[in-house]
Amino acid sequence: MTNNPEPIRLNKHLATVLGVSRRQADELIEQGRVKINHQPAIIGQKITPNDQITVNNQPLQVQNRPQLIAINKPTGVTCSRRHQKGDRTIYDLLPKQLHHLKTVGRLDKNSSGLILMASDGDFIHRMTHPSFQKTKVYKVRLDLDLAPLHQQMINDFGVVLADGRSQLQLSRLSDEHRRDWQVTMSEGRNRQIRRTFSALGYEVIKLHRIQFGPYQLTSLKPGEFTIIKWLPKITKMCYNIKELLSYEKIITQYRYYRSSQRRQKLTV
Repeated sequence: MTNNPEPIRLNKHLATVLGVSRRQADELIEQGRVKINHQPAIIGQKITPNDQITVNNQPLQVQNRPQLIAINKPTGVTCSRRHQKGDRTIYDLLPKQLHHLKTVGRLDKNSSGLILMASDGDFIHRMTHPSFQKTKVYKVRLDLDLAPLHQQMINDFGVVLADGRSQLQLSRLSDEHRRDWQVTMSEGRNRQIRRTFSALGYEVIKLHRIQFGPYQLTSLKPGEFTIIKWLPKITKMCYNIKELLSYEKIITQYRYYRSSQRRQKLTV
């Protein structure tokens, strides 16, 4: 019995490797810019690991593009590709070689913590669609001590918001006061945590995500990132250790550059 991998659709593979939509991948195929085993590819075609794929007459390189990274987003940074009113975006924290990645969900500008960025649209859908119930964990600080009655209300019954009931799981983080809480949720509506507390008269003054599904924010400093997963080897080309080390060198140099910037700011 052979253990051959199942063929996959060419446009899905191109979308994942090139960081484009499947529609854009189909356009590349229609324009004759994609070849499989030296023959023009066609829409709907499937590929196997034994196929040689070229785009614009260049071998499709998959081994030096991360598929999934985790980044510790600082406050004041948006999760958008577009700059608005001089705001920094999360892409300003990354080298250009990682700009093909898309954010898996979002954190608002005034929130910080774990952001996942991926190139796989199916993975993003599984992590963000409400039907998959992915757990998210946050550390939250309020402007006032949370009344025990309000804690019980949020935990047991939920708070009615304009877009439905919001029920969160709260765990107290301090024995000295009732302003610091760990909040666990499996939804992810827009500004849900802030709106839930606001409905009861509290303001969230700090919101920091520490977990998203199975992924946890460990020792990353604000603005730093780590590569979780590289693209799988789908074509016949093997991982090239020289190219892998070269890419790691880029990452290391960028981290050193970011650290140097921080040191310069501290000495000014």
